[in-house]
Amino acid sequence: MVEIGGLQKVTLIDYPGRIAATVFLCGCNFRCPWCYSSELVLPEKIKKQPRISEKDFFNFLKERKELLEGVVICGGEPTVHKDLPVFLKKIKKLGYLVKIDTNGSNPGMLKKLIDEKLIDYVAMDIKAPKEKYSKAVGAKVDVKKIQKSIDILRKSKVDYEFRSTIIPGVHNKKDIIDMARWIRGGKAYYLQQFRPEKTIDPKFEKIKPYSQEYLIEIQKAIVPFFDVCQVR
Repeated sequence: MVEIGGLQKVTLIDYPGRIAATVFLCGCNFRCPWCYSSELVLPEKIKKQPRISEKDFFNFLKERKELLEGVVICGGEPTVHKDLPVFLKKIKKLGYLVKIDTNGSNPGMLKKLIDEKLIDYVAMDIKAPKEKYSKAVGAKVDVKKIQKSIDILRKSKVDYEFRSTIIPGVHNKKDIIDMARWIRGGKAYYLQQFRPEKTIDPKFEKIKPYSQEYLIEIQKAIVPFFDVCQVR
């Protein structure tokens, strides 16, 4: 059983080009200080987070079959759930497209989901340049696993995007260009604007995001590396 900690009944932005629902799974192996989903990440907050039963969730999907095209699975980090493939099989059985948002730390699970055709779209976060990864995400990270997930996506036939939330004090211009060089040749890379709200580390709520102009300037420098490269 996966632990469902939230449900957004309709979204027009989380699954590109599709009308979808977003389901939030509890639990994460990273501690990104800028994360604004602490109730799905920190064990002491997860305990207090209301749960949605799988039964209620699947009843909801059955009722919405005429209205929704896809389901977005995010968290937390969905791939920490060993029962994720079983959960996704049930969603696919109802005829939905499935998008997963992942930090790429579990390439074995990612490959399994792709091989078993349980996902149709992957959004993978690139958190920092290789040498700064563990420091940035507040947890010990095996960067070889991140690399493996990048390679799996670049070689797969599944639709995917890479994305990075850009935070002053965590990323400078060189860092962003280094991240882009690392994943160059990927289908799509999106630079996402940081939102300073209810972050895991309260200090991040005081950080002023980079200007849109600054991000567009960097986007212009890295756009040749990808089929699609945009600022969100």
